Amino acid sequence: MIILLLGIVLTAHNTPLLAQSQKRSVAVLHIDTKGLGYDPTSMGNLVRLELEKIGAYEVVDRYDVDYLIKKNQLDVSGCYGKICLVEIGKQIRVDKMFSGSVELVGEKIIIQLRMVDVQSESIELSNVKEFLNLPKNIQEMVNITLLEMYGKPTDKEIERELTAKNDLENYRNNPGRYRLQNDGPRMGFTVFTGPVVGTLQGSTIDGGYGFNNSVMFQFGYQFEKQYLNEGRFQALFEFLPMITGLDKRMIIPSFTLMNGIRDNKSGWEFGLGPTFSVVRYKKGFIDRQGNWFDNRMDNMELYDSQRFDSRGTPYLNTGFILAVGKTFRSGKLNVPVNAYWIPASNGSRFGLSFGFNAKNDDRYKDL
Repeated sequence: MIILLLGIVLTAHNTPLLAQSQKRSVAVLHIDTKGLGYDPTSMGNLVRLELEKIGAYEVVDRYDVDYLIKKNQLDVSGCYGKICLVEIGKQIRVDKMFSGSVELVGEKIIIQLRMVDVQSESIELSNVKEFLNLPKNIQEMVNITLLEMYGKPTDKEIERELTAKNDLENYRNNPGRYRLQNDGPRMGFTVFTGPVVGTLQGSTIDGGYGFNNSVMFQFGYQFEKQYLNEGRFQALFEFLPMITGLDKRMIIPSFTLMNGIRDNKSGWEFGLGPTFSVVRYKKGFIDRQGNWFDNRMDNMELYDSQRFDSRGTPYLNTGFILAVGKTFRSGKLNVPVNAYWIPASNGSRFGLSFGFNAKNDDRYKDL
C-alpha cells in the first residue's frame, strides 16, 4: 500500500514536467523590417524573446537555429513566406515556424506576425496591428501583438497610449527629451468680491469706477512647458500674461507663474503660484473706525493707509492663485477649461477661462 501511494504521489508530481516536455517546438528566423533602423536578424531576436515569455511553445534557441541552418546548408535570407518557411521547418525538424514584418508606413508602425504549422503546411495563427510612430516602444508593441495573437489579456492602458492617435500626452507618446510646448490663447472672465466691489461700483468723485457690476472679461496667452512626464502624470510650468477690463474701458495688465500637475488619463490638472497685476492705489489716512481721508487733519488721530482708487497711481499688486481645470480633446485640438481663485484681504476674486491649441509634430524640439 505504501509503495502504491508513493507511486501515485510521484506520478502526480511529475505530470507538469511531462506536459511541459510535450510542448510543440517553434523556430523564429528573421522578421522583415522597413524604415525603423532594425535589421531582420535583431527584430527576429526581439520577437523570439517575447514569444518565449508567452510560454505556449518550446521556442528553439537562436544559437540552435543558427547551428541547424549551417548544418543543413540552408539559405534563409528573404525567407518570410509560407512555402519557404514550411521547407525550412521540415529540414530543421520543428513543429511550427514563425515569421512576419514590422514596417513604418506613413505615421504608423504596422506589425504583422504569423505562425505556420509545418505538418499541415498552413498558417495556424496570424495578427496585424497598427501603432503610433514610436520606435522606442517596439518591444511593447511586439508583446501586445503576440498576446492578442494567442488570446491572452493585454495592458489596455499601455495599448491605448501606443495606439490612440489623439491620446493625452504621456511618457510613451511624448517620450524622453522631447517636450511639447502646449501654448495657446486664453480668455474668460473674473469676478471681484469683498470691499473692492464698493470701489468698482462707487462714484468716480470718491475714487470709484462707476461700474454696475464687478465682472470683467480678460484675455491672454499661456506658455506651458512640461519638465516631468512619467506614468499617468505630467509636471508643468506655466506662464500666463493677461489683460483684464477692456469691456470696462480699463487696461489691467497681469502675469501669473504656476507649477501644476496633470493627469494624462483624464485630462484633469491642478496648479498654483504667484500672480502679479498693475492696479491704481492711492495713499491716504484712516481713523480708528476705518473711515477714509485724503488729507491728514490735525485734530484727529489718523493712520497712514492706501486703497484701491481710480485717482491713484499704478502699483504692482501681488497675490497667490489656485487653479483647477480639465483639457478636452477633439482630434488634434486641445480645449483647456480652468477655474481659479485668488484670495486677498481686501476681497478675493475668482474666474473661469478657456482656450485652445493644436498639437503639431514639428513643434517638438530638443531642450
